[in-house]
Amino acid sequence: MPPPPSSSSSSSSTATSFRSFSNRCHSHEESSSSSSSSSSLNPHRNNRHRSVRSSSAIESISRLPSIRETQFLLSLQNKEISGILQKWVNYGKGWRPRFFLLDDGVLSYYKTNGRHHHHHHHHHHRKKNTPPGEDISRWISRLGNPIGEIHLKVSSIKESRSDDKRFSIFTGTKTLHLRAGSREERVEWMEALQAVKDLYPRVPNSGELTGNGGLVVVSTKRLRQRLMDEGLSEEAIKESEQIMRDEFSLLHNHLVVLKQKQALLVDTLRQLESEKVDLEDTVVDESQRQHENMSGLRQQKSAEGSASGSDDDHDRHDAAEEETDDEDDDDEFLDTQDFLSSSSFKSAESEFQKTPYDSDEDEGPLDIEDGMDSCIKFVGSNYPCVMRRKKLPDPVEKEKGVSLWSMIKDNIGKDLTRVCLPVYFNEPISSLQKCFEDLEYSFLLDRAYEFGKMGNSLMRALNVAAFAVSGYASTDGRHCKPFNPLLGETYEADYPDKGIRFISEKVSHHPMVVACHCEGRGWKFWGESDLKSKFWGRSIQLDPVGTLTLEFDDGEIFQWSKVTTSIYNLILGKLYCDHYGTMKIQGNQKYSCKLKFKEQSLIERNPHQVLGGVQDKNGKTVASLFGKWDDSMHYKINGDSRNANGSEPHLLWKRSKPSKHLTRYNLTRFAITLNELTPELKEKLPSTDSRLRPDQRCLENGEYTKANEEKLRLEQRQRQARKMQERGWKPRWFVKEKGGETYSYVGGYWEAKERGNWESCPDIFDQVSPDQNFD
Repeated sequence: MPPPPSSSSSSSSTATSFRSFSNRCHSHEESSSSSSSSSSLNPHRNNRHRSVRSSSAIESISRLPSIRETQFLLSLQNKEISGILQKWVNYGKGWRPRFFLLDDGVLSYYKTNGRHHHHHHHHHHRKKNTPPGEDISRWISRLGNPIGEIHLKVSSIKESRSDDKRFSIFTGTKTLHLRAGSREERVEWMEALQAVKDLYPRVPNSGELTGNGGLVVVSTKRLRQRLMDEGLSEEAIKESEQIMRDEFSLLHNHLVVLKQKQALLVDTLRQLESEKVDLEDTVVDESQRQHENMSGLRQQKSAEGSASGSDDDHDRHDAAEEETDDEDDDDEFLDTQDFLSSSSFKSAESEFQKTPYDSDEDEGPLDIEDGMDSCIKFVGSNYPCVMRRKKLPDPVEKEKGVSLWSMIKDNIGKDLTRVCLPVYFNEPISSLQKCFEDLEYSFLLDRAYEFGKMGNSLMRALNVAAFAVSGYASTDGRHCKPFNPLLGETYEADYPDKGIRFISEKVSHHPMVVACHCEGRGWKFWGESDLKSKFWGRSIQLDPVGTLTLEFDDGEIFQWSKVTTSIYNLILGKLYCDHYGTMKIQGNQKYSCKLKFKEQSLIERNPHQVLGGVQDKNGKTVASLFGKWDDSMHYKINGDSRNANGSEPHLLWKRSKPSKHLTRYNLTRFAITLNELTPELKEKLPSTDSRLRPDQRCLENGEYTKANEEKLRLEQRQRQARKMQERGWKPRWFVKEKGGETYSYVGGYWEAKERGNWESCPDIFDQVSPDQNFD
């Protein structure tokens, strides 16, 4: 098979041609400007050809190339430039060779195997008289269809500052990270690509009108002759000529606008076609990945981790260039990446044995070192055993996928606030239940309570910090949104097997605020959740507003707020989320804690890192914390005068094993139990509980048609909630603190449940009666 032409030679010659032509264009501008100036001094030349000119028109015409130069530019525009470049794919595949072809302003790339790559790099040994056009055609026919296309007209090109072989192309929806074989080859590619890109604003298409401000020439010779034959005066003839020029100018401007609209539509269609190809590739790759990794999923993660990497569309950062730390105190903490790959990490894990409650089917706390007091070593072992479900019900119907593009198309021109998103984008739990997921590893608080009783305040603070991180573990791989609760909707969780009771309620509709309260053995936990969102086109940023409070029975209090969450690739590519920012856990006694969630970068080998430390009242860091929010957290007691090196690293918390019954929702084993509704429980719940919400229940059962119908009905009813709130509606189980934005639990819920007295709870999920008035 004939190999393609060398990228270096073709790129270099083309770039040189563009540079020489650029110099000629500058000299042409000078000569054009001088000629236009001299023509204005020649009255005979002006009388020979009447023109309507403006100062901007004169400047514009001086920048236009001549007919000969335009033909030269167009010939270069149609020239094919090709070669092999390394393209970043993802963490699993890394850099892969791709064959790139630049033709008519479109950069296409193809997959190529080792044989193709070998032939390409030995192309310079071929005979010079072989027609290159035939080589390219035969080469591309062997490679098949391109796997992606980039339109340079709507793209920007950027070189890497840290690697002299790398550069990137940004299209507005994604970034291609590319690497040439050498520095010189990168220069040649960059110059060739930029030169072709620069053609567009200066080369008009065949037959294209000049833009607004360009030279408009109107010949009135025939009109003048005819009017003179009719015997009109010179004044009338001039007035007629002016009218003709004005009308022609208006028509010309209108045609220019239409031409610009046409060009934009063509560009949009080309871009959509390119994105369609990328989307199809992503869907195929994702389907294959899920098929191959369904049984392993999280077990296959390692410290060298490739499973949680991004795909071709991950373009948020060129990590080597832009990764910065905005904290000065990171040097005080152990480097997570170094530790996770060290032998001490493996030995630290071996020090922990699992209790009988942490089998393949049942989750439980990890045991700690031998020699520790038994009240801490076996914390929670005296809780009763409760059998809970291990999988969601089998779906009644076969679920049909929903195209986001078709949704956008079908709802053009509609009020988006009244558009009901299908349940396909939801998971079968509500935001109220999502709050309870933060308590999955509540044994850490039980352990912290016991450490405090023993007088070990440092270990209490460390376990509280691990608890604050553990709530993020359930978000890994979760791509569906929870149901937005109705105003007044509640959720209770009575988990004697964890020693906790939890109640949450939607206390405000606009803004949407959820308040919660949890009671454990020796501690209480409460807070409110309000999210401020920012939409960035391809991603959405969620900034939590509200404070979480943990109070132990001995009076020690810890308070903190959650970090920023961003969800990426909303339209194209593999959807994923990341948590980043600084979390400050403020204590009211001996210790406080500061944790930094590191933002994920493009080439990060250990994503999702968390590092920080525990400080005493004087601000001295007495212990270091490090780990990953989707895996585990470790601690190390810092050295003192007696022990300069400090302690060995120890494991604080490790994520539970994933469910054996995975669905597309990727719910954890704990999350699967949240919406379980037994006949005994149904009799005791208030009518406002999330488990009784019909659309959520239908989605869980796989009754997708009915779920969409119920969701539409409830959302239509929920639109009255704002009027209810304006009329002075108040939450049932929480009260807003005076002069603040926090909510406190008023009490009485569990007593009402004991009595079965739910008269004060409205039936918010029932049909609205015809005579019900919300106004």
